[in-house]
Amino acid sequence: MDLMIKNGMLVTAQEMYVADIAVKDGKIMAIGQNLTMEAAQTIDAKGKLVLPGAIDVHTHLAMPFGGTISADGYYSGTRAAACGGVTCVFDYPMQRKGKGIVETVEARKQMCDVEACVDYAFHCCITDLNDDTLLDEFQAAVDYGVTSFKCFFVYKKEGLMVDDGTFLKVLKKAKEVGAITNVHAENPDVIDYHIASFLKAGQTSPWYHYLSRPEFVEAEADKRAIHWSKAMEAPLYLVHMADEEGLREAIKARQEGHPVYVETCPQYLEYTCDVYKREDARNFVCSPPMKGEESRLALWDALEKGLIDTVATDHCPFQSYEKDWGRDDFTKIPNGCAGVENLYPYLLSAANDGKISFMRAIEVCATNPANIFGCESKGSLTVGKDADIVIYDREKNFQVTVSNMHSDYDHTIWEGKEFHGYPVQTYVRGKLVYDQGEFVGEAGFGEYVKRVPNTK
Repeated sequence: MDLMIKNGMLVTAQEMYVADIAVKDGKIMAIGQNLTMEAAQTIDAKGKLVLPGAIDVHTHLAMPFGGTISADGYYSGTRAAACGGVTCVFDYPMQRKGKGIVETVEARKQMCDVEACVDYAFHCCITDLNDDTLLDEFQAAVDYGVTSFKCFFVYKKEGLMVDDGTFLKVLKKAKEVGAITNVHAENPDVIDYHIASFLKAGQTSPWYHYLSRPEFVEAEADKRAIHWSKAMEAPLYLVHMADEEGLREAIKARQEGHPVYVETCPQYLEYTCDVYKREDARNFVCSPPMKGEESRLALWDALEKGLIDTVATDHCPFQSYEKDWGRDDFTKIPNGCAGVENLYPYLLSAANDGKISFMRAIEVCATNPANIFGCESKGSLTVGKDADIVIYDREKNFQVTVSNMHSDYDHTIWEGKEFHGYPVQTYVRGKLVYDQGEFVGEAGFGEYVKRVPNTK
């Protein structure tokens, strides 16, 4: 064996138990108590939790937006992921006018082949579907391992939005080829109306970013997406759910037997719209924005009850001087916040504090992401799967500051946040990439995850 991790408390989505894990050639070869096979390296994890690596299924790395590019490229973003116990990230390449899906993804894959420190996969954003040519490529994309396509109901002026007719085409074709449709659900016309009114009145602080996109703006679009998903009998994945009303509609659809999945993000579990009244409010500008306390509590309630499927980050940080472009005009603030290094510690700390179970944290951060998006070799501590393993110390306290993060940004919305318990080691396919606060991996080690079609 290449690696033996002994005496740790293994955590799955169903149970916790003490056992050893044997690893060879990047795979989990055996799990059991008192394993006796020889290993090149043995780690004693007594008193520690041994977890599957997290999968962050929502990141935007090296993403052009708002006149700049997100602060984390594929190297720094995946380096940060490794240091937070995330062993696989999903990125969102943007298909643009005249470009094919595989062509779009392949360009990003070539960058990852050189830069990625952890494993990676792709959704593809569909922005130009003026004829059926691109629909004909959906099957080729699935064959390539891209089994999810994203549609924006917003960013009309930026050329990213799809109308309802295009959305229906994507839903229908995605279902035919075994793919799932992801959607960013907000109502663009209402947002634009609010923005124009606020600017005319000279109301330009970040608080009006929230007021231009309050709960009902997201809720209407959530309901519309769910309606069309049900009409097409097609799978739907609602990204970064932030509002109570839309959440309730999604839960209802699931309880009725429809394949509607809900993702939320740590920032919506932690913060409310009150952050947009702070001195550093510009740092929290993202879309959808943080909502009211009722929505935050509803998200936690649904998470605790197993009614939220995944927690991901929408990781898309920008530098503070770029955020400052909109200090006096919220419409000029690049939208996005950091989170990939904070995802797993945040949920695990909540589990350590008794807010949710450790099994639930594993379910929404690892097992469900792998199952929903067809990552057959990921998501659990199972013989035959990749040895993506995190060793977690429940007694280690950690306070976030920009200086102890591993990204390329110069600020974080998580500044000062205290976690009770923290990852101390991360292994990707059996290779140690993070050790006691230090990144020890290398660029280009990450491998492309070719996903299988959704058969549900």
